Amino acid sequence: MVKNVPEIFGCMVFNEDVMREKLPEDVFKSLSKTIATGKTIDASIAAPVAAAMKEWAIEKGATHYTHWFQPLTGLTAEKHDSFLSPDGSSKVVMEFSGKELIKGESDASSFPSGGLRATFEARGYTAWDPGSYAFVKDGTLYIPTAFCSYTGEALDTKTPLLRSMDAISIQGLRVLRLFGDTEAKRLTTTVGAEQEYFIIDKKLYDKRKDLLYTGRTLFGAHSPKGQELEDHYFGPLKTRISAYMADLDEALWKMGIHAKTKHNEAAPAQHELAPVYVKTNLAVDHNLLIMEYMKKIAEKHGLVCLLHEKPYAGVNGSGKHNNWSLSTDTGKNLLKPGKTPADNVLFLLVLAAIIKAVDDYQDLLRVSVAHAGNDHRLGAAEAPPAILSVFVGEELDQIIDSIVKGTHYEGAKAGMMDLGIPSIPTFRKDTTDRNRTSPFAFTGNKFEFRMLGSSQNIALPNVVLNTAVAESFRQFADELEGAEDFKSAVAKLIKDTFAKHRRIIFDGNGYSYEWEAEAARRGLLNLKNSVDAFKCFNLPKNVELFSRHGVMSEVEINSREEIFFENYAKVINIEALTMIEMASRDIIPAVNAYMSEVAQGANAKEKLIPGSCAVERDIIEKLSGLCYKAYHVLEKLERAEKMAALIPDCVARAEAYRDNVIPAMVSLRESVDEMEKLTSSEYWPLPTYGDMMFKV
Repeated sequence: MVKNVPEIFGCMVFNEDVMREKLPEDVFKSLSKTIATGKTIDASIAAPVAAAMKEWAIEKGATHYTHWFQPLTGLTAEKHDSFLSPDGSSKVVMEFSGKELIKGESDASSFPSGGLRATFEARGYTAWDPGSYAFVKDGTLYIPTAFCSYTGEALDTKTPLLRSMDAISIQGLRVLRLFGDTEAKRLTTTVGAEQEYFIIDKKLYDKRKDLLYTGRTLFGAHSPKGQELEDHYFGPLKTRISAYMADLDEALWKMGIHAKTKHNEAAPAQHELAPVYVKTNLAVDHNLLIMEYMKKIAEKHGLVCLLHEKPYAGVNGSGKHNNWSLSTDTGKNLLKPGKTPADNVLFLLVLAAIIKAVDDYQDLLRVSVAHAGNDHRLGAAEAPPAILSVFVGEELDQIIDSIVKGTHYEGAKAGMMDLGIPSIPTFRKDTTDRNRTSPFAFTGNKFEFRMLGSSQNIALPNVVLNTAVAESFRQFADELEGAEDFKSAVAKLIKDTFAKHRRIIFDGNGYSYEWEAEAARRGLLNLKNSVDAFKCFNLPKNVELFSRHGVMSEVEINSREEIFFENYAKVINIEALTMIEMASRDIIPAVNAYMSEVAQGANAKEKLIPGSCAVERDIIEKLSGLCYKAYHVLEKLERAEKMAALIPDCVARAEAYRDNVIPAMVSLRESVDEMEKLTSSEYWPLPTYGDMMFKV
């Protein structure tokens, strides 16, 4: 049990308080300015910062350091070097130079590069990100860094993210200056990423090759009980889960991560953790650490954390809600409507910019959350659908309606909530309800981008969101800076923007078939699978967007598109090969063994009581038919997998996996899941859905 949270919070982080204590005053001020403004760091402070960082890390038990970076795998990477250095005698000293802090070198050919690096071109560089705090973990000093090739292209997710944060700050400040704000020096996007996950007993996990290799169950008949009673959602935490969550909270708090909320989610054995929002590059780092610690702490409790978007068919999958907001360095939240949002012109202009960005770049936002795992959630009657839309709530919708029509807005009045029980106090309720089916919902002073998959790095969705909004700001500033009458010009701009992009605003049921038809009439995109989404990434308008704001070059964009297709094909290929192995080596032999036992029993029974084996005969006939079908579908899957793997073009290969391999996988699963229902549990080689979801 943690006795003093404030005392341990951030104790393993080289944060502002530690820097103020350990660094010379002039060095601290210089570094703080770089962190606050995003300006170029003074190279002369690298040596004293490195010295202070090393001494502090050693105090925390560190013997090594690593440049911690985010390659295009969606995960993190690290190479550890010790502080140890020979002193010319039989002894050693512990050293860490400014050069080692600022720059590192890593192999750039073994990570995904989309053709940016050949196998023989190995050199890559890591560069210190001062805006993300260093920390000590497992006896190592971790230094957050960017990662680039020898020729300067970004090979990571962090570099475009930092560029996008600069872009929205530059263009947003242009808008703020028009409103007379001369104090703000930087606009900062902040993010709080809610994380959903499943927990399974490790002993059961170890018996499932599909979970081991792919993170999801490729076979599995539905359990008699799922989530239909809605009894797991927000239910009491099981003792084992509560202990796990307590240890997870403590570990995250020590890392300076504001783990705030924890609860049971909708599906059995599903849970959620939500942190407080922080600056976006820190939020990305924190979410990656959250996922790592979720897995690591689970092992200590004999559990396994499943971060796949759909570990189990038939129950809710896991997502990640990206709560995004925009503030100045003076503390002003530009998404705070105030008491009278209809009169808050700056808020309305920012709202218009975001709605325009989502509409103009709905394809890019869809690409940013597209990957094989998330295809099982988006568009599958789960929050949210694959169609981008914006929910603003009843009050803002009425304000937008009045602006577009040119009518007077009367103003929404928040009513009082009175439950009719004298002992329970009344309270003022919000002016609008929420919409959990919306992919992009306004929730008071932030937008919640709800399409992200639970396993993914949140960097790319925020890169797209930051850059798209930066482009709206750029266009707005270009138009308003030359206006003779600013007040009239901004009013007209807000009205025209809302009128043009109102098609993206929707407050109804995003799950319904009616919305799918309505979205088509509105001209909204419905990219139901990742392969179709990927094709939008390097469209000319998107290349122009990223290039104009210096976020990604055309070369970097094309490389990522290639990686998208390659990763998709690799994931489906691994799943197909796993299904083939499980079906041919485990499941079909087990079913045949069970049929053999039933047949032997039936023969013995028939000798005693002639004509008494109808049940056994029926079981064998059904299982034999399913086994025959599974075997032939298995052969079809093997052929489809081999043919797809040989296709040289990455787009055509991904299409082959989608169009030929996945349907064969679905067909094989149908037969196997039916066999599970008829096979004795003593013979069935895999833990069942009931075992995995309810025996935690």
